[in-house]
Amino acid sequence: MTAPVTAPLAGLRLAVIGGGLGGIAATLAAADAGATVTLAAAEPVLGGQVTAQATSPLDEHPLIESTGAPGSYHEFRRRVRERLGGRTNPGGGWVSRLCFEPDVGRRVLDDMLAAHVAAGRVRVLLDREPVAARTGIDAAGRHVIEALELAGPGGVREVVAADTFVDATELGDLLPLAGADWVIGSEGSDAFGEPHALPGGPDPRAEQSCTWVAGLRLDDVAGPVGPAPHGYAGHVTGQPFGLDIAGWDGGVHRYAMFRDSVSGNPPFWTYRRVRDAAQLGGRDAVVLNWAGNDYATTGLVADRERTMRGARELTLAFVHWLRTEAPRDDGGRGYPEVALAPEITGTPDGLALAPYVRESRRLASSDPVTEHDIAARDGVERAVGMRDSLGTAWYHADLHPRVGHPSSVYAPTAPFQVPARALVPDVGRGPVNLIAGAKNLAATQVAAAAYRVHPGEWSVGEAAGVLAVEAHAAAIAPAGAASSPGAVRRAQERLLARGTPLVWARDLPTDHPAFRAATRAVLAGGTTGERARSLDLRPDDTLVAAERGALARAFRLVSPPEGRTWGEAARAALAASPHPGPSPTPVASAHQHHRQETR
Repeated sequence: MTAPVTAPLAGLRLAVIGGGLGGIAATLAAADAGATVTLAAAEPVLGGQVTAQATSPLDEHPLIESTGAPGSYHEFRRRVRERLGGRTNPGGGWVSRLCFEPDVGRRVLDDMLAAHVAAGRVRVLLDREPVAARTGIDAAGRHVIEALELAGPGGVREVVAADTFVDATELGDLLPLAGADWVIGSEGSDAFGEPHALPGGPDPRAEQSCTWVAGLRLDDVAGPVGPAPHGYAGHVTGQPFGLDIAGWDGGVHRYAMFRDSVSGNPPFWTYRRVRDAAQLGGRDAVVLNWAGNDYATTGLVADRERTMRGARELTLAFVHWLRTEAPRDDGGRGYPEVALAPEITGTPDGLALAPYVRESRRLASSDPVTEHDIAARDGVERAVGMRDSLGTAWYHADLHPRVGHPSSVYAPTAPFQVPARALVPDVGRGPVNLIAGAKNLAATQVAAAAYRVHPGEWSVGEAAGVLAVEAHAAAIAPAGAASSPGAVRRAQERLLARGTPLVWARDLPTDHPAFRAATRAVLAGGTTGERARSLDLRPDDTLVAAERGALARAFRLVSPPEGRTWGEAARAALAASPHPGPSPTPVASAHQHHRQETR
């Protein structure tokens, strides 16, 4: 559940620009703490990839049902299921444990914000895009954003002033407007020695592909197909179209339309099914997000209008191919009974309101999150620990074809975290009151590809909202708060109170008596042996002398803590600690260690 609203934060005004999952999570976290928030979305609905982009099947990690995401994200999932009669997976899609129609997501997200909107803590502006920023120098001589100008329908212009600004836009639009240093495309393997970066130096043109998702339904009878759409012949051969996918494992993954393939893969149709007629009645419906409509000719940042036009044309061509040329399970060609479904996308033509975005401008940093920080390690189930963690995330480094580079990457990772350092610009490289709240965090292209999916974006957004709250409460700039051990520690306490895990453990539910103390112990390096290597902390099991010693060192105690179980000892250590929380000693990121080891 979301934390209860606390006392107002002495007039904190927060502007959250971007209405996707990161923006909503940032808004909820700040409003729950009593801040006044302006939430502006470029689209006519809130929800981003869940709604406007029509990717409502949730891309998640294997432990999502029990851990690894903020409590508010779990509340979102619970409400979706509740709205659909308690069904576990009402869409029945096999890409996710939870598939549903975009409008269900919209209604749930609106409901989650409703109390704040009614109380005047949150003001929602739809169809508003940032077009200009007014920046200045504060009393301390630092670069700050003072206000943003937003453009709306019919030439409407609105100026939003705030103390702090969260950039939760899909493409990191505030970064160039506010004068923050940013990157796009591949940093190249020369930069940080990442195994899955493009070889050599940087390639800013190599943006990840986007997809213009369509809604499709399965009708009882074939419908009229009509003429081939613009550019169809070129797309059929150039894409090329097909139900089979070249796999990340070097092989070809084969699929049939409505039945399992000869190799045992489940049906193409049920991949991202969002309405399962057997459960919900009506007609089966899916959202179309497949290799066939993955557009990589140009990038959204480099050439937005051409890319949007081309991505729409590609999807319409792929739909036409499905209806006319796709191999039928029963022989023959084409499925004219498959039709575009405007009722799924909420648009007249059955295409999503906006393209599905996989890559944003990102904060440029001398120390970004890299592939080394999130990579799987031999004998250890977690990624490298981040003591300034403000959340958790986990997904493969999932890089779809990049402009000029058609190969995909699906590199394994270990469960990782959201570090405070990645949410703000480096000193002198951007406004000190700007916080990244979506896919624009300071991460390399490879690492950002693992943060970009639904719970990862939500985690980044919530971390941004809480960092804004803590910075205001401490009367320091967000950039300063992210590098202050004390401010980070207090932000972590706020997140723990919200039921947000900051470390990875399979067996540490947020209602466990040792949740806070065990989290503090892991953050401070207070685990050893199997507890340090495994996602099973076993807080209710007994501990050995070496583990008591590790807890004593982590919490800077003179003598080992008492307690029969490891969880009890962690609680005792936290209670006795003169400075509860992780050591303020900076910890080098994994890529820094990698550089040192390979010199």
